[in-house]
Amino acid sequence: MMYPNPNAITRVTSLGAGPIGGGWAAHFLARGYDVTAYLHSAAETPAFMGILNTAWRSLTDLGLAPGASLDRLRITCDLDDALEGAEFVQESAPERLDIKQALYARMGAILSPSVVIGSSTSGLTMTEIQADCPTPERCVIGHPFNPPYLLPLVEIVGGKRTAPEAVQWAGAFYKIAGKAPLLMKKEIPGFVATRLQEALWREALHIVANGEATPEDIDIALMNGPAPRMVAQGQCMAFHVACGAGGMATNLDQFGPTLKLPWTRLDAPELTQELRDRMVDGCNAIAGDQHFEDMAAQRDREIVAVLRALRQARSG
Repeated sequence: MMYPNPNAITRVTSLGAGPIGGGWAAHFLARGYDVTAYLHSAAETPAFMGILNTAWRSLTDLGLAPGASLDRLRITCDLDDALEGAEFVQESAPERLDIKQALYARMGAILSPSVVIGSSTSGLTMTEIQADCPTPERCVIGHPFNPPYLLPLVEIVGGKRTAPEAVQWAGAFYKIAGKAPLLMKKEIPGFVATRLQEALWREALHIVANGEATPEDIDIALMNGPAPRMVAQGQCMAFHVACGAGGMATNLDQFGPTLKLPWTRLDAPELTQELRDRMVDGCNAIAGDQHFEDMAAQRDREIVAVLRALRQARSG
């Protein structure tokens, strides 16, 4: 199959009205694309526009592409209409296999086979999703990190029936569209970034369950310890540089044997009612009387500041 030149794509269809679907729509609009948003119901429009308008403030601060405009958004609740003229589709439907399989069966019959479909799924595999699609070879995972309109990462992997060319095409397109694509070697549960995030989450739950620290303590530790360093260096390079000229070899040879116990001593904690309540109460205490939208807006402002600082540091 000959896929179009990824540089020539101008029209994107985004499926889904939630934070991910709305976030993707905002991202593509900010990059100067014409975007058609498919919503399951017109009743979802106010919430969808709320997500979009919140994202647009941060995207404007970060810098819009030439020609980017909210006027290039079109909303429809008719799937056939949404897919008409689409040159790429970003699917962010609910995380239910039956819904996604039915959706891909329909899209596979409607869209030209040369149109690549990317799924935002975080918990399903493309092999499962594409099972009933009549054109599965063009279907890939394009898993973002939330919020997708600010965080550059998108993890890309095909299913068993996906053509390798479609995976390569998706990687090229996402890069052109302003993302940092990670082409995965194989399908794995949770992809890469989410698995790493879940390891931190597992340890946090153990710490709270054992009464060793509160959710606020854990967030203070992460925000003022590993997190700023990880912006500059990922976990692997941070440990490589931390050990001086010997690099990662020194790290593993010197510290590896003593780390075996903490690496292996903890399984997933049991989510008891007590642990659940400790986490909920702890997070509510951190949030105080702040509204969700205000906290999301503050998060976005700070992410924008970090991204700006990185641009400046890396360009200099």
